[in-house]
Amino acid sequence: MNDTENVVSLKEAKKEVGVAITRLALMHLAYSKTLIEELGDIHGEEIIIKSIVEYGRRIADMVKQGEQDLPSYGVYSGEVYQDDEGRYNVTGCNLAKVFKQFNELDLGRYYCYVDPAKSMASDLEKKLIHTSCEARGDNRCTLEYLTTTKEDRESFSLNDINRWKHSDPYLL
Repeated sequence: MNDTENVVSLKEAKKEVGVAITRLALMHLAYSKTLIEELGDIHGEEIIIKSIVEYGRRIADMVKQGEQDLPSYGVYSGEVYQDDEGRYNVTGCNLAKVFKQFNELDLGRYYCYVDPAKSMASDLEKKLIHTSCEARGDNRCTLEYLTTTKEDRESFSLNDINRWKHSDPYLL
């Protein structure tokens, strides 16, 4: 096989990343559902969010080492843009699409805690929070950076999930 035969089109690459994103969403739902069933709503939620925070910390560590944060294609089927107020707007979240398909928005939304977690792991003084979220049934995700409070920083540093989850109140 020569180099020309290894080249895939952008359309094919987007499709392949989309398959991986779908699998990631299904894995998140499977683990989350199992934790809730085995541990109950309160303790299961705590473990899910604690795991997502750890996931966010690991992503932040990789990005600090020069790795790319998200794939450029396939995570979203819509558009990503920054509005005049500096908020990030995203449409067509493929993770949320799977959460909706399986009627599991309540479990799926826990995945979105990765955004404030990875932002705080990168810079404890800032958090990226949601003001709308497709995984909560909205037609887009809108995210904005805010300065963290002393409570945010303390609960994140102590890994106190029950207090920290309030850092992104829209996901509650």
